[in-house]
Amino acid sequence: MVTMLDKKQNTPLGTPIPLHRIRNIGIIAHIDAGKTTLTERILYFTGHSYKMGEVDEGTTVMDFMDQERERGITINSAATTCYWKEACINIIDTPGHVDFTAEVERSLRVLDGGMVILDATSGVEPQSEMVWHQADKYHVPRICFVNKMDRVGASLDNTLTSIKERLKARAVSLQIPLGVEKDFWGVIDLIELRAWRFDKDLEIPPRELSIPPEWAEEASRRRKELIEAICEEDEKLLTCYLEREIEVEEIKAALRRVVIRGRIVPVLCGSALKNKGIHPLLDSIVDFLPAPSDIPPMQGYLPSSDREVKRSPRYDEPFCALVFKVVTDAFVGRLMYLRVYSGKVGVGETVLNSTRGKRERIGRLMRMHANRREEVEEAPCGDIVAVLGLRNTFTGDTLCDPHSPLVLENISFPSPLVSLSIEPKAKSDGASLDEALAKLAQEDPTFKVHYDEETGQSIIQGMGELHLEVLIERISREFGVTARVGKPRVFYHETVAGKADAEGRFIKQSGGRGQYGVVNLTVESQNLDSGVMFENHIKGGAIPLKFIPAIKEGVKEAADTGLHGYPLIGVKVALRDGSFHEVDSSEIAFKMAGSIAFREAVKKAGVKLLEPVMKMVLTTPEEYLGNIISDLQSRRADIQSIEQSHDLRILRSLIPLGETFGYINVLRSLSSGRATCFLEFHRYCEVPSFLTQEIISKRR
Repeated sequence: MVTMLDKKQNTPLGTPIPLHRIRNIGIIAHIDAGKTTLTERILYFTGHSYKMGEVDEGTTVMDFMDQERERGITINSAATTCYWKEACINIIDTPGHVDFTAEVERSLRVLDGGMVILDATSGVEPQSEMVWHQADKYHVPRICFVNKMDRVGASLDNTLTSIKERLKARAVSLQIPLGVEKDFWGVIDLIELRAWRFDKDLEIPPRELSIPPEWAEEASRRRKELIEAICEEDEKLLTCYLEREIEVEEIKAALRRVVIRGRIVPVLCGSALKNKGIHPLLDSIVDFLPAPSDIPPMQGYLPSSDREVKRSPRYDEPFCALVFKVVTDAFVGRLMYLRVYSGKVGVGETVLNSTRGKRERIGRLMRMHANRREEVEEAPCGDIVAVLGLRNTFTGDTLCDPHSPLVLENISFPSPLVSLSIEPKAKSDGASLDEALAKLAQEDPTFKVHYDEETGQSIIQGMGELHLEVLIERISREFGVTARVGKPRVFYHETVAGKADAEGRFIKQSGGRGQYGVVNLTVESQNLDSGVMFENHIKGGAIPLKFIPAIKEGVKEAADTGLHGYPLIGVKVALRDGSFHEVDSSEIAFKMAGSIAFREAVKKAGVKLLEPVMKMVLTTPEEYLGNIISDLQSRRADIQSIEQSHDLRILRSLIPLGETFGYINVLRSLSSGRATCFLEFHRYCEVPSFLTQEIISKRR
């Protein structure tokens, strides 16, 4: 068994850690699956911390924000580094609540591997599905840890079945649990065919035992199934398996290859709270998850060009990194989290922000341990660090060698769903509130702020009630501003009902040089998943090319406010014709003409109001099902299916977001506090005609 390793013994001072010994992993799961508890155990057993923090006591290393400790949930993703089996493991612990899905999104964008935590009593839960699909999007190889094996109703086999059925993944168990529920005491390692007993004493590592006789035949059978599953995905191991007895190291090497290719998901089990199963899990992270050197070269493109450029994960390549997180730290200021993909960067060096075309100087480099900082002089390829001193850099920007520029693919984030009006209680706090909102918007790409000229209020938008509630508390605690907020409102959208042409004319003569711009365009509907698509169909120089961007900007500004004050989506705009004046035409004239033409065309085409519709997964004891269904139907919910899981019913439905505000309290009342629900954005749908006028009237 590998013991804890002093990180000072890993490499000589100033020598970069070999890429094959680095693991960049994220811990992802449904809320309350045990992510933070497991991370605390990993930090303890790797020697990073000398006391295990507990979520219930508010003493965890990773959940360091006051709100996280008070609520017992993870709100912000936190990064740390530990060492095991001569490997450096960079860990990002992500939130489990759907309102903070942006933290998961940006973490998975820069990670090489993922560890999915599942509750042994619940199997795959709704948020588990969501984070799994996010990991699929970025092709992140994963291993699964089935937690809470000591709970009543825990079952590794049932969890494996739910992974295969719900996630459509080829999951293979590497272990057989020994003992059931509260009597869970160890596991059988199917690769090495040996048993491990977990001791209650934290200082005693797992003890190796011979496999209990009653399990010998079952272990041999399951090991054969495991090897055959790997052979189906790896020809090299299959050839060896058909010719001779294969070695343990050959099995591990083959399993590593198929995991990195995303063909198989290894599954382990344990109980993080009782410190069981942590050592084998750490071994599996090192043995089976990819190193930066296992990841294909990063693809980007040259600035202001479509030409593709690749960067291999090597120290001798030009420097290239992606900024995936911005944090305002009360002590050091604005921190940027970087993932370095190639080359290296040192303190004091000048780099190019190729996304914005600006040069930046690296002030200080820090390796983060949650909210604790450790200064370093250099960040090499494969590393995840924080940097100070970047003034014009934001989430999703690419930093690179000024002599070898490229732009990496940005990070995409979901649009906000809920809005609130906000204003300071004291007029003197107006500037402070604006500053706080601006800083929070820089940190969180799913948090938007705009000023409503009709009401004279600032409007904030976020992913849900909890998301905005947390941010409002931060404004009070971190920035010292007390704010007055309105009730949650749905963030509606508009789309065009048909197709229409219109002309926009902006012509002014006032004695000197005037303004002249004439624009003819067509609007029509398209897929609602898209925003506003602008196409230039001008031929023969009716409008000079230099004015086209201004027309596009005018269309965009008009689309942002729509016909009734809501942004337009699912609209295709085609610029057909126009005219210009050699002297009087200007960018501002064509911007105004484009805006006028667009508004007129939208009026002619007519608009439909759209509302966000959520996927709801509700779990309840059967005796409350009837009342819950009746209440949901009164909220315009569309019941999709009702499933049975043990003595519970799982109800899946589609429900308008506007009908869910405060619903959790109603659900608790209907079920005596025994039902739970999970909401996830599904799509935008047309608002029923009997509600449209009411919503527009309230807006006015």
